Amino acid sequence: MKRPFRLWLWVTAAVVVADFGGLCWFLYARWREHSQDAVIRLAAARYGVDGALVKAVVWRESWFDPSARGKAGEIGLMQIRAPAAHEWAEAERIAGFHHEHILDPGSNTLAGTWYLAKLLRRYPHCDDPVSYALADYNAGRAHVLRWNTGAATTNSQHFLAQMTFPGTRRYIEEIARRREKYQEEFLR
Repeated sequence: MKRPFRLWLWVTAAVVVADFGGLCWFLYARWREHSQDAVIRLAAARYGVDGALVKAVVWRESWFDPSARGKAGEIGLMQIRAPAAHEWAEAERIAGFHHEHILDPGSNTLAGTWYLAKLLRRYPHCDDPVSYALADYNAGRAHVLRWNTGAATTNSQHFLAQMTFPGTRRYIEEIARRREKYQEEFLR
């Protein structure tokens, strides 16, 4: 009779531990997802970019990890490479700037949002400038120019269909979905 009771006890303990672990992970993920809200709001307001879009880019690029580093030299929340960082610093007249300064969450988000605003201004004639800007942010201008021909010059559906990088298409779609999720919190 003791065996079924011990088994039940072990199963119950395992379920409680798993539930506790799941709760801890949920709380950590929720905290992390909101850990950079202040710098995101500040940067979005400063450069006139939708805060939900900026937050979605931060989510996709670094999952809110300010010390994230990419394979091609990208660093920080928005995975900024040295040329874009220096371009931002020059535009903002920041003396003595070094790429490593972008590891600061505030500077990184400002630089990334400035760069995103610049890219959004490149595509005012398009039906969805965000898709074009995100493709530019992810794959680079040369690739966008290659995909941006014919009907794709103004129609984002044609533009997405002409992309030869499935990863960039997924990048844009993931950010669009996540942006929708964040819209409500930026309307407050």
